[in-house]
Amino acid sequence: MTSRTQAEPQRDWIASWQKIARRIRVPLGFLAAALYLFELWRRAPRPAAAAWSLALVLPGLWLRGYAAGYVKKNRELTVTGPYAHTRNPLYLGSMLIAAGFAVALESWAMALVLATGFALIYIPVIASEERFLRGAFPDFGAYCRRVPRLIPRLRPAKPVNLPPDTEVTEPGFSLNSYLKHREYNAALGAAMLYLSLLFLHPAFAAIVQGGR
Repeated sequence: MTSRTQAEPQRDWIASWQKIARRIRVPLGFLAAALYLFELWRRAPRPAAAAWSLALVLPGLWLRGYAAGYVKKNRELTVTGPYAHTRNPLYLGSMLIAAGFAVALESWAMALVLATGFALIYIPVIASEERFLRGAFPDFGAYCRRVPRLIPRLRPAKPVNLPPDTEVTEPGFSLNSYLKHREYNAALGAAMLYLSLLFLHPAFAAIVQGGR
């Protein structure tokens, strides 16, 4: 009875925050897109900043692709590959990509909007997913005690219910899983954004000059 009573407040705040996230997700997306276009209209991105951004974007794309080759959504608890380092490698990869484009734009405003969006949307989503996994997989609690929610541990955690000195043979990266989850769309999206960094500001400048 006590455990049910303690769980009620957690379910309440998750449900409330999810309602807020659903309401603000689309407006925040439009705000981020409008701010992105405004920053490109205001000034041309510096090549050095775009180059530095790759230090975040490329690892983010790699992490998302790596995770997509391991994850088995709703079928089993994935605890190997990147999931032995962090419980949410896909979200971590997305954060790295978003941070990289904020660096490319050299825009604190964009960084603030993206950070706010991730906090207000991803936090309730992660909480909801963990609530589902905790109910669906008995070993999820033990997995959480070994693997951080977001910031990766350096050494991979071994699967639960195994002695510390047990050698683990894990299934490798699955290209079929990567393709099934269409993770290549993230790379295509990043390529399109880099093309916009190159060409949108000159296009805006030509439109402005042509209108004079």
